Amino acid sequence: LTLSMSLTSRMNIKEYFCCVSLLGVILLMFYIKGNWKGRTEVYTSVSSWSQPWAFKPIKGQYGPQLDSANSSFVWTSLRYFYNLLLNGFKGSTWDTYEEDTDLESRTCEWKIHTSPIPLKLKYGQYARKKLIRDLCNHNRTLNFSEQWQAFDELSNEELEHLLVDDRHGIIYCYVPKVACSQWKRIMIVLSESLKVNGVPFRNPSQIPNQYVHSGIIQHLNKYPRDVIKDKLKHYKKFIFVRDPFVRLISAYRDKLEAENQVYYKLHGIPILRKFGNCSKPPESVHQAHAAKIIPSFSNFTEYILSFPVKLLDEHWKPMTQLCHPCQIDYDFIGKLENIEEDATHLLRVLHVDNIIQFPSSSKKTNESWIKSWFSSITSKSRNKLYKLYEADFKIFGYQYSNEIPILQ
Repeated sequence: LTLSMSLTSRMNIKEYFCCVSLLGVILLMFYIKGNWKGRTEVYTSVSSWSQPWAFKPIKGQYGPQLDSANSSFVWTSLRYFYNLLLNGFKGSTWDTYEEDTDLESRTCEWKIHTSPIPLKLKYGQYARKKLIRDLCNHNRTLNFSEQWQAFDELSNEELEHLLVDDRHGIIYCYVPKVACSQWKRIMIVLSESLKVNGVPFRNPSQIPNQYVHSGIIQHLNKYPRDVIKDKLKHYKKFIFVRDPFVRLISAYRDKLEAENQVYYKLHGIPILRKFGNCSKPPESVHQAHAAKIIPSFSNFTEYILSFPVKLLDEHWKPMTQLCHPCQIDYDFIGKLENIEEDATHLLRVLHVDNIIQFPSSSKKTNESWIKSWFSSITSKSRNKLYKLYEADFKIFGYQYSNEIPILQ
């Protein structure tokens, strides 16, 4: 009452009425926020995710921090109300104080959805993660050396495929030939890793190709070991996978069937010499293509099978060897076969769907091609390839085509 009389003495009735009304509006905002929580996706996450979305790491930090995007509209109103009281409504506008520009830049990163995420998508994620847990923890039939390996037994070098966005608390394990260029572009935008004249890229499609694989995104294995564990505990972790045999075909087409000088010298020439009956292959990939001397897909598979799995190139190394799903509990498992739906779902639950979209791509390897590509592969080699990628098939829920029988 004393405070009310004091305030009344400093301002006229109109100003006092405005003050009380504004206080009522703020209280109403708190009420709406609490009731809206259960009806929209703004303050909720997929129920199986362990970390609440009300906490989000702030730039330069790790671990749970208060998400300014979720609270800024209330906080801004409170600060405005506080300034009104201090200034006695004289000359008070929304510009009377210096605003936190970083705070305001993050208030519109997510969309307000009036409908929940479809149960089909939520259940799909639950089923994918449960399959991994069940196979990693209980199945003893996997031909998978890492199945029972503890996380502490993994070297930092084995974690090199994990990329970090500290601004939003996101970790992405990239798998070559599984839309990794597009997802790296998104990580560059979200982490603001690439800037021109101090301005970060906002459109992933505009990022030049030479920067996508240049290593400008922060790698998890560059942090101290205790920080690595803390980020894995608190950050949202996702991976995208693909049918192992289709991924193998895609790698061959991109790195060896196409004119790729780097991979021709690194792998093409050794393949031709050892498996292609060509003792003196052309020195350049252009000359090789002009002479129609290129490694066949059959030569390529024989070459792969001649190496220990740990020494395979990342473009055809098993996905389980790159991302360690038995040691890292991924929050989201996306599949290239459903890339548009899964990408939209992921960006929504990451609360960044208002500022970024997944770049579309027309380059796809059709699953129906497997029969024709593998027709030149002997049954013995096919069985060996199956054993090499067995963990990928089983852990990520892929089935063999009936048109490609695997002989036991």
